Amino acid sequence: MAQGSGVRRHLCGIWTAWTDAAGAADAAAEVARAVGGSALSQIVVFFSADYDAEILARALETWFPGVPVAGCSMSGGIAPAGGLDRGLVAIAFPAERFRIVSTVLDAIDHLDVERTASAVRALRRTLDPLDRCREVDMAASGHRFALSLIDGLANAEETVVSAIAWALDGIPIVGGSAGDDLRFRDAVLLHGGKIHRKAAVLVLVETDFSVEIFKSDNFEPTQTKFVVTASDGERRTVHELNAEPAAREYAMAIGLDPEGLSPMSFAAYPLAVKVGGEYFCRSIRRMNEDGSLSFFCAVDEGVVLTLAEPRDIVASTRAELARLDAVLGGVDLIIGFECVLRRLDAESRQGRHGIADLYRRYNVVGFETFGEQYRAMHLNQTFTGIAIGKTLAGGAPGAEATPVAS
Repeated sequence: MAQGSGVRRHLCGIWTAWTDAAGAADAAAEVARAVGGSALSQIVVFFSADYDAEILARALETWFPGVPVAGCSMSGGIAPAGGLDRGLVAIAFPAERFRIVSTVLDAIDHLDVERTASAVRALRRTLDPLDRCREVDMAASGHRFALSLIDGLANAEETVVSAIAWALDGIPIVGGSAGDDLRFRDAVLLHGGKIHRKAAVLVLVETDFSVEIFKSDNFEPTQTKFVVTASDGERRTVHELNAEPAAREYAMAIGLDPEGLSPMSFAAYPLAVKVGGEYFCRSIRRMNEDGSLSFFCAVDEGVVLTLAEPRDIVASTRAELARLDAVLGGVDLIIGFECVLRRLDAESRQGRHGIADLYRRYNVVGFETFGEQYRAMHLNQTFTGIAIGKTLAGGAPGAEATPVAS
């Protein structure tokens, strides 16, 4: 685990910094000291739910005057030196070669899709004039991607990410759902020096460096199927599977007594739905007192769920990271969003050290989520993100990186 503090400046010019400072103000100060007086276009932060978010927002605004800050609470951090059980993880984008705009979408639990799409299109237009002022042809050398941070307790990710993806019209989107460890009480978003709940933050990035979005999981479908015969889609609760109490039917399929169900069993045996010929996980959040199951994704009546079984999480992750490395001609940095249930599954199978070694090798920075976004999809038990290459799109190398300091 990456306990303590550290900083790294990557070839692309991005700074990553992390700390396990006990308080929000101290954490912000440590990050400010690490990043120094660099010219920045945007800071993105992921922070422990036990930090006072208001204090953190004020401290970051004081330390980084004039620099836009966005972020969210997390269920664990990922830093280039390894995982972080608690603390603050920061990504500081340089002003050079990164053009960034962002916005906040409020009241996502009662989302107006047209209004949301209009706001996202307006955000995209604010970036367009920056293109026209540049001498370099953006079609040849520039790349855009979007980062989404969504309140993981608002039960609205499907609608939000669908509306955003529609309005972005081809710009790829990846992201994660804000959490609070596994307490399920309060997730918060940070934008413009203010704290938001029941909200989403969208960060639109344009860079001269080569980039590649990705998703990775380590499960494959079995022959065991469940039909959702009674559910509450708005509350993401399934009452019946195959016309039987949901928890009992699921527990029988994995060989457990319903009373023995836990986050570990949900992580080890997720359910999946088939969309367009591909399976996507629909992970269980908890078992309720009435025998129903609450999910991290919306599950409607009539949907067929498939029990999934695990593959080697280290091997599958290694293969995906190696693919990204080959595609980009060398990965400089990965901004990653990993389901908290993947961490629990890796721990139960003694795979967490192997995953941590891979994340250190490929400079993964990000947070453990209550759900992941990939293009127009909201996913569970997945590792998604954006990989940034070591060279400019034209082939020129970036700046010299500085080593990890702790």
